Amino acid sequence: MSARRVAPYGSWASHLSAERAVAAGIGLSDVAIDGPRLLWQESRPAEKGRQVLMCREPDGALRELNPAPFSARTRVHEYGGKAYAMHDGVLFFSADADQRLYRADPGRAPRPITPVAALRYADLCVDARRGLLWCVREDHRAGGEPLNLLVALDAADDEAGGRIVVQGPDFVAAPRLSPDGRQLAWLAWHHPDMPWDGCELWLADVDDQGLLHGARRIAGSRDEAVQQPQWSPDGRLHFISDRSGWWNLYRWLGDGAEPLCPMEAEFGQPFWNFGLSTYAFASARQLVCSVTRRAVSQLAVLDTDTLQLQWLGLPFSSIGSVAAAGGRVLFTAASPLQPVSVGLLHLGSGQLEILRRGSTLEAVPEDTSVPEAIEFPTAGGLTAHAFFYRPCNAGFEGPAGEKPPLLVMGHGGPTAMAGNAYRAAVQYWTSRGIAVLDVNYGGSSGFGRAYRQRLDSAWGVVDVQDCIRGALYLVARGDVDGARLIIRGGSAGGYTVLSALAFHDAFACGASLYGIGDLQTLAEDTHKFEARYLDRLVGPWPAAREVYIARSPLHHLDGLKRPLILLQGAEDKVVPPEQSRRMHAALKARGVPVAYLEFEGEQHGFRQQKNIVRALEAEAFFYARILGFTLADAVPPVAIDNL
Repeated sequence: MSARRVAPYGSWASHLSAERAVAAGIGLSDVAIDGPRLLWQESRPAEKGRQVLMCREPDGALRELNPAPFSARTRVHEYGGKAYAMHDGVLFFSADADQRLYRADPGRAPRPITPVAALRYADLCVDARRGLLWCVREDHRAGGEPLNLLVALDAADDEAGGRIVVQGPDFVAAPRLSPDGRQLAWLAWHHPDMPWDGCELWLADVDDQGLLHGARRIAGSRDEAVQQPQWSPDGRLHFISDRSGWWNLYRWLGDGAEPLCPMEAEFGQPFWNFGLSTYAFASARQLVCSVTRRAVSQLAVLDTDTLQLQWLGLPFSSIGSVAAAGGRVLFTAASPLQPVSVGLLHLGSGQLEILRRGSTLEAVPEDTSVPEAIEFPTAGGLTAHAFFYRPCNAGFEGPAGEKPPLLVMGHGGPTAMAGNAYRAAVQYWTSRGIAVLDVNYGGSSGFGRAYRQRLDSAWGVVDVQDCIRGALYLVARGDVDGARLIIRGGSAGGYTVLSALAFHDAFACGASLYGIGDLQTLAEDTHKFEARYLDRLVGPWPAAREVYIARSPLHHLDGLKRPLILLQGAEDKVVPPEQSRRMHAALKARGVPVAYLEFEGEQHGFRQQKNIVRALEAEAFFYARILGFTLADAVPPVAIDNL
C-alpha cells in the first residue's frame, strides 16, 4: 500500500465529487406488500426529484408503476409522505402535478378519480369490500387555513371528491380498517399540539354503507402521543404510545390497553410524514418492529403470545419503513458502511435479499469515516448526544501538529434525529479532511419523551448550546481545531445556525439552508401543520412577542459578524424565501461576508440533482475561502459580498 500524502486538512483530493455523491443516490421509502408484489417509493434527483413507485413482481422483475411524467407525491401538511396504496394489483396514488388521486388497474394507464379542485389526499386505506378508499383530505377551496378531514371515496370514480366521515379535529391521519371491515381506527390532534406532543386514537364501528357509528377516543391526550394504529391479521388493534415516557407498543383489549414490550427504547418516530410504519405483522403471532436506542435502530420480532422479543441481528443500524406479510419482512435500512437499501427478510429461513440500493457507491472501509457515538456534558448538568466523523481518506493525512476543521451539523425538525447511516453528503466532507459532528441536541427524537421536551420554550437556546458544547468538547479532547469551527443546517437546523452566529462567537462561519431568521414571520406566514408549533417551542403568539423578537436572528444582526452562506428554494412554502433574502440584504449592508444562492423550482429541501450539486459545491467553495484552504477539485465560484 502506498504511503499517504501529507496535505492540509480541507485540501485533500477526494474520490467523491459532489456530482458523483448526488448522482449516485436515490431516496428509498414507504415500503408495502400486496400479495406477491413488493412495493416501495423512490425519489430520483436525476429526474428533478420525481417520486417513482416501484414494484418487484413475483418473478423478480422490477417495474415502475407510475410512468413518467407522473410523480407520486402528496402535499398534505406540505411534507406529505406515503402517496400510494395497492390492493390486488390495483394502484391508487396522488399525482404531484395536480394533487388528484389516480387509479391504475393492471395493464391500464393511470386515470384520475377525484375532481379538478383545490383538494389534496394522503394516507390511503383500501376498502375492497365496499369499493371505498378511506383517506385524509386537505381542502384548500375556501382559502385561509385548509380543512383536514377524513373522507370515504368511491374507489372507481368520485366526482364529489369524497364523503366526509370525520370532521372537527384540526388534524386527522392514519385511517386503518379492521380485517373484517367492521371497525375503523384513526388519529386526531388539535392546535397547538404537534402529533408527537399530544395525539388521540379513535375507534368507530362501520356499517355496510361505510357510515361510522359510536366513535370513541380510546387512547391519547395532550400529554400522550399515540401513533401508528395497526390491526393484526386476527383482528386485534395495536398502537404505539409514549405514556411511559418512551414510544412503546400497546394492544387494545376493549376496555384498556396492554403494554407488549415495555422498554426504555423508541418503537416509533415523530409523525412528520404520512405512512409512518416502524412495525408490521408477518403473521398474527409475529410482530416485526424497529427499536431505537440512542439513535441506533435494530429490527426485532415480538411474539404476541409470549411477549418475548427476539433480535434479528441484521447488519443495519438505521431502520426506516417496515412492512410484513406471510413470514416476509420488507424494509428500508442502512449502516455506517452501507447506504440506504430495500431489504427482504424471510423469517423462516433467515435469508436476506437486497432488492434495491439507494446508491451505486460502494463504501470502502479505508475511505469511509465510521462515526463515533459520543456523549458530552451540556447546560444544566445534562448530557447530550452526537455522532463524530473523523477525516478519512486512504490517500491523505494531515500535517503534524495540525487539527482539522470541524463542521457541526444541526438536523431539521427540530424534532428529528441524527443517525449513523452512511451518507455521501457527510463523506463528501470527511474525505476532504474536514471532521463532522452530527448533533442530537436536546429536543431530538430517539431518546425518549423527556429528551424531546428539553426544547419546550427553549428553541434557539438548548439546540444552540448543545451544538456549541459538542464542538468545544471535541476541541478540548484535541480532535479538532477550535479556530476553524463551522456550523451548518437546514430548515430548523438553519435557525440553529443563524442563532449560533447571532448570539455566540464559537463558530468561524456557517451555512443556512432554507433556515428561519424571523420567528414572528414564521408564526404568521407558515402552513397549517406547523402554524402553532412555536407555541410549545418558543411561546404562544402573540402573547410571547418579546421572546420571539429576542430569539430571532434578524432582530440581532449587530451580533452576527461571522461569514454566512444562505441557500434557499424559491418556491418554499414552509420557510418563505423572503426570510433568507432579508438576511442577505441586511448582512450585505452591514459589511459581513455573505453569499446567497436561490434555486428556482425548489421547495423546502432541494430535490433536483443539479441544484443539490451546486449547493454542496457552493458550501465547499465558501468554507475554503473563509478558512483559507485550497480545494483539490475545481468548483464553480460563488459571489461572496464584502470579501
